[in-house]
Amino acid sequence: MTQPLIVRDVLPNGLRLLTERMPHVRSVSIGVWLARGSRHEPQQQSGIAHFVEHMLFKGTTTRSAEDIAQTIDSIGGQMDAFTAKEYASYYIKVLDEHLPLAVDVLADIVMRPAFSKDDIGREKKVVLEEIKMVEDTPDDLVHELFTESFWEGHPLGRPILGTKDTVEALTIEGLRRYFGGVYTAPHMIIAAVGNIEHQQVRDIVERAFSTVSNENQELADAPPRVVPRIIIRNKELEQSHVCLGTSGYQQDHKDRYASYVLNTVLGGSMSSRLFQNVREKRGLAYAVFSGLSAYRDAGSMTIYAGCANDAVGELIDVVVAELRRMKDEQLPESELRRAKDHLKGSLMLNLESTSSRMSHLARQEIYFDRQFGLDETLEGVERVSRDDVQRVGRDLLRDGALAATVLGAVNGLEIPPERLSLG
Repeated sequence: MTQPLIVRDVLPNGLRLLTERMPHVRSVSIGVWLARGSRHEPQQQSGIAHFVEHMLFKGTTTRSAEDIAQTIDSIGGQMDAFTAKEYASYYIKVLDEHLPLAVDVLADIVMRPAFSKDDIGREKKVVLEEIKMVEDTPDDLVHELFTESFWEGHPLGRPILGTKDTVEALTIEGLRRYFGGVYTAPHMIIAAVGNIEHQQVRDIVERAFSTVSNENQELADAPPRVVPRIIIRNKELEQSHVCLGTSGYQQDHKDRYASYVLNTVLGGSMSSRLFQNVREKRGLAYAVFSGLSAYRDAGSMTIYAGCANDAVGELIDVVVAELRRMKDEQLPESELRRAKDHLKGSLMLNLESTSSRMSHLARQEIYFDRQFGLDETLEGVERVSRDDVQRVGRDLLRDGALAATVLGAVNGLEIPPERLSLG
């Protein structure tokens, strides 16, 4: 099978363009990606990256918010955006024949937002409701609390949405200044995947984005220092929410494939050790899983479970025992094989749609400055040995590395540090 053609281009103003041709589909997904996210904002303006994302949909100098929505709806397109810790994205999925219109709308919102005073006032209320929603969604809140204490005092530890105080304090001048310094060609990547020809996309994009500023803001960024702490927050809930975690690897770490395999074995699938031992064998939790978060210079591996208020201690003991086993015992060959096949299968299934491929292209550009073929990634997974998984387990699961956050009706609960010992 021939690989779909990926082309990387840099336009005269510094804007990067990535395209991948999938001639067997009729759709195109195109996105403007910004290599700046919530970690790059000033602390006193925490939440501004996410707030600007909201404001870009409120209208431009030539289109109202309703015009934007109607333009995309009238061609059956799908449009969305999100802000992450290290990047933001605005993307549209349309039929191939509507690509010029999609590019026109994207260029309009990321280059000419209106930033009207009335809209800013209204949108503050919307974002404050979003912040309250996290407070009322305990499985989200426990991760926020965990991250905040794990990377204490570092931008990666701050919530993407900001806080009530920082959002209320945002001003029209502050928003315009932030937008002017961040939404510039050197920070932008445009990725398009679908039934397209590179030259055709380049011509459309070059016309639409010709006037984008090419100012480049250098970042003074330091990696976070990890503080593994035990946080217990009492909240009247039907269930307790537990988050345990250690440091993980950064995005481009040489052992990243071994850490993917370790995470899959530990809690990344229904046949994982945590799912089987916490849920299936003991009935301690309905939801239990582990996950990896990886950034440019840091990472974390977290384990989440929701359990009865009086079962928190038992749950923690079972998880800690599994973590110790991960570093002390070598994986059976059959378990390694199952984890690799699961990883490879889910990776390939995830890359079947134009939108997921578009995200994949952009993220690789942000973190690696180059494109990996699918085969290269699959080979990286396949090369992982049992020794690699155990070595990575010993590296990440060192004694004293485990942090814990518990949220629930657990008044009086105490977790002595030795209960989290991985020695």
